[in-house]
Amino acid sequence: MTPRVRRAVLPAVAFWLALSLAPCGAHADGDETAMTNLVALVSERLALALPVAQWKWANHRAIADAPREAVLLADVERRAQAAGLEPAFAHLFFQDQIDASKQVQTALFARWRQSAPPSGPAPDLATSTRPQLDRLTQALIAALARVQPWRDTPDCPVRLAHTVRSWKAMTRYGATDGDALNTALAHVCTAGGVGAEG
Repeated sequence: MTPRVRRAVLPAVAFWLALSLAPCGAHADGDETAMTNLVALVSERLALALPVAQWKWANHRAIADAPREAVLLADVERRAQAAGLEPAFAHLFFQDQIDASKQVQTALFARWRQSAPPSGPAPDLATSTRPQLDRLTQALIAALARVQPWRDTPDCPVRLAHTVRSWKAMTRYGATDGDALNTALAHVCTAGGVGAEG
């Protein structure tokens, strides 16, 4: 995720999370609020692809890390079961989060190879970024549990696409970041992801 989009995402995340915690009004029924909350959290997680990529670049690490990904997905399944969330749904959703993050990191690596590498010291993954990711994992599991009842409804893809369109307009996502957001939300609805509608 580009620094410009990341600066736009974080205030927007705070706005949408505040909205989702506010009492529901005439224009905010349960599933729309749940979708909004989920998209905001997904975007906050996606914004962390930047510091992760900076750390990997500085430490000459590969973008993919299959063993760590496997540990994360196993942990997600355990947390999901404890939260009353279908583990298979949680696994699929978090695989999408991993893929979306790698999508952004790959784009950042390509940009840094062609132009100037990131300046300044790399973020500390262990003490800064990973604790944020862990907090978001727990928040996303709770958000998924709220969305789960609407996964199979006929209008789930329409509601999700509407939420994503509003989010992208608010945060001014570019093509790469927008594609990654679509990837991250690909399996929220049983019928499929946001695709061209997002």
